[in-house]
Amino acid sequence: MANLIEVKNVGKRYERGGRPFWALRNATLAVAEGEFVTLLGRSGSGKSTLLNIIVGLLSPTEGEAVLCSTPLSGLTDEAASELRNRSVGYVPQGAGVLSTLTVLDNVRLPWYLAHRGPEPEGRAQQLLEEVGLGDLANQYPSALSGGELRRVAIARALMCEPKVIVADEPTSSLDAQTAREVVSIFRRLADKGTGVLMVTHDTFSVDVSDRLYDMAEGVLTERAKA
Repeated sequence: MANLIEVKNVGKRYERGGRPFWALRNATLAVAEGEFVTLLGRSGSGKSTLLNIIVGLLSPTEGEAVLCSTPLSGLTDEAASELRNRSVGYVPQGAGVLSTLTVLDNVRLPWYLAHRGPEPEGRAQQLLEEVGLGDLANQYPSALSGGELRRVAIARALMCEPKVIVADEPTSSLDAQTAREVVSIFRRLADKGTGVLMVTHDTFSVDVSDRLYDMAEGVLTERAKA
C-alpha cells in the first residue's frame, strides 16, 4: 500500500517572549491507503500544528512533509490549495458549515469551489444517505444537532472523492453514541481504501484504528497496539 501522508523528522519553532519555542519536535508519521490512524493528545500538545503542516497550511522549520507523493516544501499557496482540493477531505474541529445554505448545498460546495464542472448526479444526496442524513438534505444547519452537523462535515469532506481524510477533533463535545457513530464512518471509509488520519483527545477510536500515535509537549510517539 502506498503512503498518502508522510511526515519525516518535522519540527516547528516559534518565538515566544523573545525565546525560541518548539511546538513540534522531530515528528515522523505515515498513513497508507486503506489505513485508519489515530493521533491522540491533549489540547495544546502540538496536534493541530502537525495537522496544518500535513495539509500544507503551515511550513515546518525543519523536516519534510509529503502529501499523496507530492513534497509540500516549495509549493506555492495556489499549488498547495489545488493539491488539497484534489486529494484531501478535511473535517475541521467545528462543523464549519454555512448557515445560509441547505445541508445538501453545504455538501455540494467543495465540488463547485474546485471548478470540477457539473456535479455527478445525486452524489451529494448519496453521501448524506451514507452518513444517515438523507432525510435532512433540504434543512438548514440551524435545525440540526451538533452530531448531525459533524456528519454533514464528513459528507462534505467526501464530495470530491479524496484519497485521504484528515479529521481534527471530530468527536469533541459529542455524546458517546454519536462519537462512536462518527468513528464507525471513518472505519468504513478506510475499509474501502481511503486513508484516514483522525486527530483527537478522545479514546473512542483506539480499538478500531490500525495504528496509534501519542502527542505530548510537541513530541510524537507511536503506541504499540495491544
